[in-house]
Amino acid sequence: MSTNRRTFVKASGMAFLSAGMNARSYARILGANDRIQLGIVGCGSRSEDLIEMARIGRKQTPLEVTAVCDLWNKARDRRAVQVKDAMGVEPRKYQYLEQMLAQKDIDGVMIATGDFQHAKLCIEVVNSGKDCYVEKPFANVLTEAKRARDVVKASKQIVQVGTQHRGQPYNIAVRDLIRSGRVGKIVNIEQEWHVNEERWRFVDVDTGISPEMLKDKDMEWKKWLYERHSTLREEDTDWKRWLMDKPYRPFDPHVYLEFRLYKEFSSGLFDQWLSHGCDLVHLWTDEAYPVSVVANGGIFAWPDGRENPDTCVAAVTYPKGFLYTYKTTFGNSYRSFSRIQGRDGTIENHGGEGASLFVVTKEGGREEYDGHNPRYKNVPLVAPFEDREEVVRVPGAPPPDTDGPDDVDAPHLLDWIAAMRNRSQPVSTVDHGFSHSVVCIMAAQSYWSGKKLYWDPVKEEIGDEPV
Repeated sequence: MSTNRRTFVKASGMAFLSAGMNARSYARILGANDRIQLGIVGCGSRSEDLIEMARIGRKQTPLEVTAVCDLWNKARDRRAVQVKDAMGVEPRKYQYLEQMLAQKDIDGVMIATGDFQHAKLCIEVVNSGKDCYVEKPFANVLTEAKRARDVVKASKQIVQVGTQHRGQPYNIAVRDLIRSGRVGKIVNIEQEWHVNEERWRFVDVDTGISPEMLKDKDMEWKKWLYERHSTLREEDTDWKRWLMDKPYRPFDPHVYLEFRLYKEFSSGLFDQWLSHGCDLVHLWTDEAYPVSVVANGGIFAWPDGRENPDTCVAAVTYPKGFLYTYKTTFGNSYRSFSRIQGRDGTIENHGGEGASLFVVTKEGGREEYDGHNPRYKNVPLVAPFEDREEVVRVPGAPPPDTDGPDDVDAPHLLDWIAAMRNRSQPVSTVDHGFSHSVVCIMAAQSYWSGKKLYWDPVKEEIGDEPV
């Protein structure tokens, strides 16, 4: 992690405590000085970040990761080593979630498994009487999204969804700018978040294969695709349990480890990045559900056996009357951005997911129309004085930049811990998770069916005809 990101984690964590409660009021909360004990289910790459979040967070509040759970023995052993290094305690290791949920001293469970498992496991955790932190996407099947949401809302458990950007100070500042009317009625929001890499192909760190090896002219990547080896063996995990209720197929370690590439288990870009993107749109605009979604794309950069697209676009309309377009390619990384266009001005974010550098300007507003737009003759572009372009800044937060905080977001974990202690709702609720799931599910279904789809907010169903 870079120095500025470490600084952000520390600074924003303190900002969370000072903004939400002072130290005295925090200490008065029942159980505020008791140690919260957490378990983690799913010991892949994301769980590594969650443990780091817990390591940072425990400097501000008593918490500890005391158990890890994964079907694959090698994964849980590897993560247990990290927990011991981070917490100084040897965690308990479990192969099956029900074994971990039977431990009465575990207060909350963090879910970092495959996309298609999140909602089902969240239900199990909540039904066991434990609080839950569930990674995004909250769900990628509509019936599962509705059932998980309903189970959570009928319970007394505290559930935090892992869309951490919702609680970050610059995104909240943008929401407040829009609410203030600074840029007028929103008519269009664009996001383009790009990378130039064969993403999600290298999750098995023990294969010995790296992107650098694929650049070797003597190594054909197609040969690697069909002959690469994995250290994952069927006898070291439980393949049928991993499949859950998916149709049985022969054991394939690369489906298991690289599930984001395969449409039966993940929608890839929609589940992983659109979930963050549309959640921010919902935050900024106070919207919850789309009117319609249509998506397109394909495999244009990495024909490596993946099923999900490496390039996609989704166009989403909302009840307040604006269009939101999300676009990603894995074949070019040029200048990712988000742009919020209102009748009276524009807010633009420079950078991809999580970037904190926003500018707000009158440019694009009512005073500018055909023949009356600024004329630029050089780069970088600097708006005319009369457009009052300014960088969005948040007192007490780190200076904005095109990276912003990374996925190790300790304040998001601390928000959940505080909500657990005082039995309040966290910043990213199950309703927010359900909302982003609806958009992602509709985008994936539209991509595969080639149809424009519509949301019925009363029946909570997806259809082919406008409601």
